[in-house]
Amino acid sequence: MQIDAIDSEILKLLARDARAPVTQVAAQVGLSQSACTRRIQALEASGHILGYAARLGHRRLGFRVTALVDITLGTQVEEDLARFERAVAEIDGIVECALVSGGQDYRLKIVCRDLDDYERLHREHLGRLPGVVTINSSFVLRSVPTRAEADALFGQQP
Repeated sequence: MQIDAIDSEILKLLARDARAPVTQVAAQVGLSQSACTRRIQALEASGHILGYAARLGHRRLGFRVTALVDITLGTQVEEDLARFERAVAEIDGIVECALVSGGQDYRLKIVCRDLDDYERLHREHLGRLPGVVTINSSFVLRSVPTRAEADALFGQQP
């Protein structure tokens, strides 16, 4: 499926507010409600829209510490990578896991209540992950606001 300017605008609008009524989205992109609904369904079916989710206020929910954790494994054999990834998927608090290039193999983003909670997670889970050789943790001091994902991908056209 080829994305045109209207599809890009629909994606940006839904990325900003996934709960926006189709009538509102349609009016903003200059389509009828049925035409807009068809485009949204096509974007979903083609995998351009993977799903809809609420952005959670971690701090308001009591999760005050974000750690970025670099992991190096002993091998990069596909089976070992798969075993590591399966184990990571079972650990509460890990919100992102990326296989990366460079000196490390994986970068994890972990959200915890406090440093004691992170220390517990490190002791009970991270240190026991299969194949781990090194663990390097950095703590986020402040998150810097950036552009919304859709604006970064498609620009901020009016």
